[in-house]
Amino acid sequence: MALEQPLGQSGITTAADRLTKGKRKDALHRHVRIREDLIRYSLFACGILSIFTTLAIVYVLASDGIQFFTRRGFLNTNQELSVGLSAEDTILRVNGTGSPLSVDMVILIGREEEALIVRQIDDLTFEVVRGYENTPVETHPEGTTIFYGKQATIGEFLTGTNWQPQIAEFGVLPLITSTLTTSVIALLIAGPIGLGAAIYLSEYAPSRLRTTLKPILELLAGIPTVVYGYFALTFMTPILQAIFNSPGLLNPNGDQRIGTYNMLSAGLVMGIMIIPTIASISEDSLSAVPSSLREASYGMGATKRETVFRVLLPAALSGIIAAFILGISRAVGETMIVLIAAGAGPRFTINPFEAAETMTGHIARISTGDLSFGSIDYNAIFAIGLTLFIMTFLLNIVSNIIRNRFREVYE
Repeated sequence: MALEQPLGQSGITTAADRLTKGKRKDALHRHVRIREDLIRYSLFACGILSIFTTLAIVYVLASDGIQFFTRRGFLNTNQELSVGLSAEDTILRVNGTGSPLSVDMVILIGREEEALIVRQIDDLTFEVVRGYENTPVETHPEGTTIFYGKQATIGEFLTGTNWQPQIAEFGVLPLITSTLTTSVIALLIAGPIGLGAAIYLSEYAPSRLRTTLKPILELLAGIPTVVYGYFALTFMTPILQAIFNSPGLLNPNGDQRIGTYNMLSAGLVMGIMIIPTIASISEDSLSAVPSSLREASYGMGATKRETVFRVLLPAALSGIIAAFILGISRAVGETMIVLIAAGAGPRFTINPFEAAETMTGHIARISTGDLSFGSIDYNAIFAIGLTLFIMTFLLNIVSNIIRNRFREVYE
């Protein structure tokens, strides 16, 4: 005779058992976890805020940067008013020298920034619309110089070799070349030193020494960049002048090759500044390589040098390349060092011995002056900033492509 088993222990699930389990599950699901929900919503808000901030920055750069291509710079026509122009006059009379004026040309007379020529009466007389685009209508005496307006085009902006928006020279190439020159110099310095430091910390340094050296190395990242700038100007530049300006093997004629401001000094100090970035990320990538690869390499009879260069570096290649690209992105966006040490004034050159102005240095310099809101110089800041943003964005895309291409996954 079979023994009777208690309900629920026979392996047969009754309706009452299912109801009881359902109630427990519903009660657990409805349990309010205030702290967990608060943390979850806070993290979600942080993510949304970061995305919103990024989109807001892009919107401001794009909206004001695009206006740069709709505003006008002005060039001297070498024409002058032959008869004074009162605030009420609409008939413009000019002399017979200089660049000719034509119908539909936007011109600048004095502080009345734009007057539109609508009808030509004769070769030297025009009917004009005063106060074009709400600029102030003023009285202009005889002999006032006339300028004509010129708008920037994307083609001229990217290929032109002169950058003076006030006189309608819209080529940003001088700023781009100087930015890339200083960044390449910085990478040539920081790349080998940073990678060498990473290899030493990861594979050669004892653990106690590693824990001491790595924080000291990362202290370089905490030094204000303005200090780096004056270090370049007052320490690095005199050393370079002593090397390259003194008569000798590098300078047989004793020419003054390096002045007070130059891109070489700025690039070298920028390289020192980004060493911690490259070294820290590269060291993390090397440390992340599984120990089994090292052990397998040593088991095959490889030396430490062979293990590092033939096993570890290829395995950590994606992280190392990402570190290099992050470092050059940091150099491209640097401001204070190039503002202090590289020089002022756009110059189309890749000679590191010469002074030249980078994109960030130019933005910082003209922003500190008497800059009118809505002027072409004001919009030029955002056009340069948008170009710089696109450059760093493309670098990040390249970094992601390379990381995904060479990334090794170990289990």
